[in-house]
Amino acid sequence: MIILGCILAIIVGITLGLIGSGGTILTVPILVYIMGVDAALSTTYSLFAIGFTSFIGALRGIYRKEADLPKVLSFGVPSLIVVFITRSFILPLVPEVIHIAGYEFHQNVLLMILFSFVMIASSLSMIRSAKNGIELPAENTKTPIEVIVLQGALVGLVTGLVGAGGGFLIIPALVNFYRLPMRRAVATSLIIITINSFFGVMGDLEKFEFFDWKLLLGYTGGTVLGIFIGFYLADKIPNKSLKVAFGYMILLVGLYILVKETLLS
Repeated sequence: MIILGCILAIIVGITLGLIGSGGTILTVPILVYIMGVDAALSTTYSLFAIGFTSFIGALRGIYRKEADLPKVLSFGVPSLIVVFITRSFILPLVPEVIHIAGYEFHQNVLLMILFSFVMIASSLSMIRSAKNGIELPAENTKTPIEVIVLQGALVGLVTGLVGAGGGFLIIPALVNFYRLPMRRAVATSLIIITINSFFGVMGDLEKFEFFDWKLLLGYTGGTVLGIFIGFYLADKIPNKSLKVAFGYMILLVGLYILVKETLLS
């Protein structure tokens, strides 16, 4: 199962290289259901693996001058502040057993249910955006600062709660609100994911003693290999078709997690 998980990690890296998102939203289910990692710990593993992989991709984007660094600052700062607050102060306050409407939920189960909702919502957004062709740059318009802050904070909250780097939220925001071409949006997204993931991991330093470094580094190596394959394929696969297919894949995984945690547990 460890070997299978590392093979799937390559696929995760490919999605990062191709569309600048989808890495962490697939990593958590792989770690939990394939590699047997605890759900709460898997979010930290996810932030580490995808953060490091995105860092490699970010360096490439900066070198090729595809990343929009001013957008990283205006969008990324609110995001990283919220993710650090969430991981450092909010999550530790969440009890092991949570009571909602008379029902008891273990923290890990609730985390996976929340993650399934995020996956389903992001998949529908990705499918809709691809079919509507939002990847095509439009005339530049000025975005209100409060919208920028809210978008960044939302990405930070998702990153902090479920260990997702937020690329599936960052890409639509950069394309829709900043009117960035898809290639520049991907490069910029990888930088923001790197920053969010780094601060998320820093908020979980106390978990380092429980890390299975052999498993984590094996998975991370797979994602790094995959992102270079993704970069190679990026110019060869139509982006619209890729985003629709990937969106449906995320939707199916999200529905599977929701059913498993609510009906099959």
